[in-house]
Amino acid sequence: AADEAAAEHAIDLQVIAKPEGQKGFVLLPRRWVVERSFGWAARFRRLARDYERLAVTMQQFHFFAFVTLLLAKGVFKATSP
Repeated sequence: AADEAAAEHAIDLQVIAKPEGQKGFVLLPRRWVVERSFGWAARFRRLARDYERLAVTMQQFHFFAFVTLLLAKGVFKATSP
């Protein structure tokens, strides 16, 4: 189901599995990006609890939080015509 949903939205889905017989810590590729994003989102207190009645409301709070973070980090550059 995840493969079909990703293909429907033109998303390149890559599943990273643990190596066979893993003992101890093994660095998984690109995992740090997800963990960093969760850390950034944790700074927004509104995202810490789920008090919303509608899922769309919580989705929009996440969108707002990440737009705020990206603007603060200078990801979106202003260009003049």
